[in-house]
Amino acid sequence: RPLRAGSGPGSSGSAHCPSGCSCGYLEVNCTGRQLQEFPAAIPLDTRQLILAANNVSYLPAVELSFLADLVYLDCQKNLLGDDLDFTFIGVAKLVYLDLSFNNLTQVTFGTFSQLLSLVVLKISDNPNLVAIEKDAFANNTWLRHLDVSRTGLTFLDTSTVRDLPNLRFLGLSDNPWHCNCSFLDFITWMADNADNITCYTPKAFRAWKLPAAKVQLRSSCLTQLHKQDYIFLCFVGFCIFFAGTVVAWLAGVCAVIYQVHTSKGEEDEEEEDAHPKSSLQNQIPPGLGRSRSPLGGSTEPAALAPPRGVAKPGPGPAPAPGCFAPRLSRAPGCG
Repeated sequence: RPLRAGSGPGSSGSAHCPSGCSCGYLEVNCTGRQLQEFPAAIPLDTRQLILAANNVSYLPAVELSFLADLVYLDCQKNLLGDDLDFTFIGVAKLVYLDLSFNNLTQVTFGTFSQLLSLVVLKISDNPNLVAIEKDAFANNTWLRHLDVSRTGLTFLDTSTVRDLPNLRFLGLSDNPWHCNCSFLDFITWMADNADNITCYTPKAFRAWKLPAAKVQLRSSCLTQLHKQDYIFLCFVGFCIFFAGTVVAWLAGVCAVIYQVHTSKGEEDEEEEDAHPKSSLQNQIPPGLGRSRSPLGGSTEPAALAPPRGVAKPGPGPAPAPGCFAPRLSRAPGCG
C-alpha cells in the first residue's frame, strides 16, 4: 500500500511536527505561536518554514544547516538583530527569504553571501537599518526582488544594486533619503523609476521626488561653488604664488653665485697665463736681455749659449795691471 503524504518516516507529517506548529507536506508553519526561540525537531526534509509573528531573536546556524533542502523561509515580524552574518551558510538552496519587520541595523557582505540561489529578499520595515555595504549583494546574482522600503537608510551606493543583472523590482519608498551631491549618482540611475521615492533631507528638498531633485542637484552640484570652495581656491592660489616667488628668488640667487664664481675663475686663469712670462723676464741678466736692432727697436733676448762644438770658456787668471790699455800700448806680459 502506498504511503500517505506526511505519514512515513522522515516526512513532515504531524508525528514529527514541532510543538505548537502545524505541518503539511514538506512545510512547517509556526505563525503567531509566540515562540521565543527557533523551534526544535523540524523535519529534515522541510522545504518551507514559516516563523512569522513570533519573538525569535536568534537564528541558530547549526540547526538551519540541517535543513539542507530549505527553499522558503519567512521570519517577518520577529526580533532578529545584527547577528545574522554567516547564519545561512547551510541553506544554500534558499530562494525566498523574508526578514521584514525586525531589528536589523546593517547588512554586510557576510549576511547573504552564501545564498547563491536567492531570488526574493525582503528586508523592509526595519526602522533601525541604516547601512548596507557596497558589496552586500555581490554573490546574489539571481536576485530579482529586493525590498528595502521603510527603513532608516539615508544613502545607498549605486553599485550595490546596479550590478544585479536579474533585478526586476527594487523597493526604496519611505526612507529618509539624504539628497545631496553624493547621492546624485544614485538619483540619476533611479530617476526614471522613482516617482514614488522622495527626499527627506536637507530641508530644502523635503518631500521632493527624485526626478525633480535630480534636476536641481545637477545644476547646483556641477556648476555652483559654495563659500568654502572659494576659500579653498584662494588658498591654493596663494600657495602657488608664494611657491613661485620663492622658486624665482632661489633661481636668482643661484644665478648670481654662478656668475661670481665664473668671473673669479676667469681672473685666476688670466693671472696664471701672465705669471710664466714675468718669471722668465726676471731670470734674464740686466743689459743682456735685449739687443738693439738697426732700426732702433729692441729685439727679443739674444741667445747666450755658445755655438755647438765650442767649449764654454772657463775662468782664467786675472789680467795684470795695465792690460786694459789699447793693444799697441800694452805692457809686456799682457796677452
